[in-house]
Amino acid sequence: MAKTYFSPATFRFLRSLDRNNNREWFHAHKAEYERDVRDPFLALITDLQAPLSKISKHYRADPRKNGGSLFRIHRDTRFSNDKQPYKPWQGARFFHERRHEIPAPSFYVHIQPGDCFAGGGMWHPESDALKKIREFLADNPEAWKRATRSKAFRDHFQFWGESLSRPPRGFDANHELIDDIKRKDFACGEGFDEKLACSTELLPWLADTYKRVAPMIDYLCASQELDF
Repeated sequence: MAKTYFSPATFRFLRSLDRNNNREWFHAHKAEYERDVRDPFLALITDLQAPLSKISKHYRADPRKNGGSLFRIHRDTRFSNDKQPYKPWQGARFFHERRHEIPAPSFYVHIQPGDCFAGGGMWHPESDALKKIREFLADNPEAWKRATRSKAFRDHFQFWGESLSRPPRGFDANHELIDDIKRKDFACGEGFDEKLACSTELLPWLADTYKRVAPMIDYLCASQELDF
């Protein structure tokens, strides 16, 4: 049976949090956060387990309140100039079963007023993982082109993140994939609106989005010698 997860109350809470980003306000409205944001997100994560397992048996949608797929609403302010204690958004990532051993790409969904999106990849991969991706691109261009230059991919996704201004050391500046080799991030996605977020179409839309991005996730897994 088709279900809805988020509601206008989800977005009202996040807008209010953005305007009142302090601990006193959050603690006074914690019940609303749990009812309108956290619990609907955990229900969505639970219901994504089955469609995600059909895409890859190595990926997990983990609906635990802590330590699972759902990101904490609390910000880590230790190393940031921005000392606001909370994120005015809620996100979840669906991770590889070996993520604690090996850097791995993830699937992702992000709920924020005016900026909802879903997709996947590797965001700010560390230097060893990044070097492996670049070397894999240099050696396996055709599979990357099949994964990211299909009509289904181009019609839906745009890449996120930064790129080097020059080719990284040791790579051919004339390589056919040099623009991809120069990337610092290998993540892409598609935006969606609050109407979709609050509709029964959200779950099937996310499943379709993850199917479309799966060939790129598969390629990134291969670059790290991970099964997909």
